[in-house]
Amino acid sequence: AFLIPYLIALVFEGIPLLHLELAIGQRLRRGSFGVWNSISPYLGGVGIASMLTSFLMMLYYNTILAWVLWYFFHSFEEPLPWKNCPLNNNKTGFIKECEESTAVDYFWYRETLNISPEIITSGDRQQWWLVLCLFAAWLIVYCCVLRGIESLGKVVYFTATFPYLVLLILLVRGLTLPGAVHGLTYLITPDLNVLRQPRVWLDAATQIFFSLSLGFGGLIAFSSYNSPKNNCEVDAVTVAVINSLTSIFASVPIFSLLGFKAMTAYWDCLDKNILLISNEFEIQDGNVTRENYFTWLDDLNATHCDTISALTLKNCVLKDFLDQSTSGTGLAFIAFTESIIRLPVSQLWAILFFIMLFNLGLSSMFGNVEGILTPLLDLNMFPKCVPKEIITAIICLVSFSIGLIFTTTSGNYWLTIFDNYGTAFPLLVIAFFEFIGVIYVYGINKFSDDLEFMTGRRPNLYWHVSWRFISPLLLFSVFLAFVTVQVQHHLSYEAWNPNYVEFPKKEKKEYTSWVEFICMFLATLPLIPIPLTALYHLIRSKFRRDSQRAENPVDNLAFQL
Repeated sequence: AFLIPYLIALVFEGIPLLHLELAIGQRLRRGSFGVWNSISPYLGGVGIASMLTSFLMMLYYNTILAWVLWYFFHSFEEPLPWKNCPLNNNKTGFIKECEESTAVDYFWYRETLNISPEIITSGDRQQWWLVLCLFAAWLIVYCCVLRGIESLGKVVYFTATFPYLVLLILLVRGLTLPGAVHGLTYLITPDLNVLRQPRVWLDAATQIFFSLSLGFGGLIAFSSYNSPKNNCEVDAVTVAVINSLTSIFASVPIFSLLGFKAMTAYWDCLDKNILLISNEFEIQDGNVTRENYFTWLDDLNATHCDTISALTLKNCVLKDFLDQSTSGTGLAFIAFTESIIRLPVSQLWAILFFIMLFNLGLSSMFGNVEGILTPLLDLNMFPKCVPKEIITAIICLVSFSIGLIFTTTSGNYWLTIFDNYGTAFPLLVIAFFEFIGVIYVYGINKFSDDLEFMTGRRPNLYWHVSWRFISPLLLFSVFLAFVTVQVQHHLSYEAWNPNYVEFPKKEKKEYTSWVEFICMFLATLPLIPIPLTALYHLIRSKFRRDSQRAENPVDNLAFQL
């Protein structure tokens, strides 16, 4: 069902905005700040807002790459460290936290994050292994973007194509696993009831922004290097379609593996119940199997109902295990890693998987760095004598220093805050002003002339209707949905707390008032330059007119004669 709002957002939001950003950057030959400032000084804040949004995203996004590096380094161990629970200090059993959850959960939450039970924790400190991985991730990013756009082409050849190879390998392997059919059936079976939830439409819209890197300023900067006669319309449609097809293609191996994970968990559930029944009724091993379990259960319920009730058997339903599939970071570091340990030669699959993840993240980081570097140069924030290599190093060093907050025991909670509030809301507003700036300030007729100059033809009815009406209205609707969702519920988060009564379920906690203030501050921080820049130029133009009148108190032809 998610495909329905996703495709609507793609057609009427993603593709029109992608074409607009590529075209305006290619025509005006400037970065995000230079483009909007040249259209109108009052819109210069839009470029600064894009730069700040890229900066906020870059801070936490590279932390995810640090986690990937940590898992990649451990993927060479035999057995994989997230396969079995570690022994306790007395060597008499397993660590309690791991026994009550899973080895995969324990390695993620304790060995990797060493996560605190709440976001506000006394003695919060950095985890040295994450600090080293974060430094390594930033060093790799810096080496790849060292010479700016000139050096990225060679790197992108590998980072953009290698994930396809790994996805193809995972596809072939995933389709041969038990449970793959159930996973794919779960993927293509729509639940239309979820379309009533505003959050689904909001997630679909923001997913388009992230997958196409819209609103961050990087695309405008990259397109400024295109040939003036480059057909940006074909580029926009091609990139958007290939990107969406890639997402759909990637979902096949992903849900194949999730189906395999759900099936093995379902079998484990049945095996535990079968063992309980066999021991209680002294049934010979092999008589009760997975295939005839429910027949045995119905017969025993009819004859020994009280005994069966006393066994507290688990309710084993395959769909329930499919519904438990996680998303976000949990998909990569919990669901996938759990699937990998069940595969033969699991080290090989882990190495391939985390190399693919790192390449995907690295490609996104290129656009984020360029989305910050180019506006800084347009704003003349550094003297002309300072080379780009030094400016890039400063950006990476500052980002690494601020990103250390994500390596603390509460770092994962802060990363979630940055992800939920630091980018999604600002991108909606930035995209809205981009449509307004180009179509209604720069002018649709002038923009159409530019497109005719670059592509040889004027934009058709689809582009006109989307740019003028549908896309801005859709963005405004998603904006209202976002605000509605946030206002209806008190801001909360899910904490990993081993002392929680229902552990290993996560404990839902509400943010304190000052953390809520930070959430709102992050949501509005990138947008502050938009009204401030407009206000600055408004006051400046007023003073300029007043000063001109003071210099020429009587400025008319009759007086001069």
